[in-house]
Amino acid sequence: MSINNLEGSVITTRFDKFLGWARKWSLFPYPFVTACCGMEYMAAATSFYDLDRFGALFPRFTPRQADMLLVVGTITHKQAPILLKIYNQLAEPKWVVAWGACAVSGGFYRNYSVVQGIDKIIPVDVYIPGCPPRPETAIDAIMKLQEKVLNQRHEI
Repeated sequence: MSINNLEGSVITTRFDKFLGWARKWSLFPYPFVTACCGMEYMAAATSFYDLDRFGALFPRFTPRQADMLLVVGTITHKQAPILLKIYNQLAEPKWVVAWGACAVSGGFYRNYSVVQGIDKIIPVDVYIPGCPPRPETAIDAIMKLQEKVLNQRHEI
């Protein structure tokens, strides 16, 4: 077989780029739903918006099988240690999405009991603003997270 016959049938890439591409299309979310934004999360999970085409629909209900934490809604100081424990149990590498105004900045709750942004507890990769955010915004956030996953350095 000559080399001319192989032309166009061989793909070369770095392994970490291939790993980033594979992880981009296989995000397993763990939904930590605490408030009214949960309705918009459920709407985004329907077939009308079809998050499955982004490889991010199938939710895991144990953090040990998930790599993407969706914090959906208000987080109180009483819930903060639980959120941190769940974050620590996620599989590596892990990503966090703050879903809604309350998770992003405390929302309109400016009092002693609500955490004013979950980034005070755990690192956040993507913020979804809004009260409540539309499912289209969630799709945009998933696409931004996929781009981040694809372009970051992956350890073997």
